[in-house]
Amino acid sequence: MTTAGTPLAPPTESAETGLYRIFVRDLVVPWRIGIYDHEHEGPQRVRFNVDLLAREASEFDADKYRQVVCYAGVVDRIRELADEGHVNLVETLASRVADLCLADERVVEATVRAEKLDAIDGVSAVGIEITRRKDVAAQNADRVVWFAGDN
Repeated sequence: MTTAGTPLAPPTESAETGLYRIFVRDLVVPWRIGIYDHEHEGPQRVRFNVDLLAREASEFDADKYRQVVCYAGVVDRIRELADEGHVNLVETLASRVADLCLADERVVEATVRAEKLDAIDGVSAVGIEITRRKDVAAQNADRVVWFAGDN
């Protein structure tokens, strides 16, 4: 929670674990989005920028693939969301992307910028940026960890 515009402090971590950031820049996905009739005729280009703050494992080795949040997995899940059907608002997209990122137990904060690139003539983009933070004290047993491969 913020007070009088003061940003939240980063989550407190133990001496054994730290935090790291991963990001996805300028991912453009065709998306069926919009409230106007003409926006129901076909997909529009939506650009995503995602910035995630993640916890390191207690015995963190940055060269071990299974110990880090997989940015390719983030990209794949965003693309899968596009197949789930029409969405009215770009705010909905940003919220859904933040939720899918926070589903990974290591991710404690997600900042998502979603921009419609074809919404208004003469404007390069319109959109929203949101930041969602997980309560790091809460532990959910049903969290997902994205990884692939054997490294």
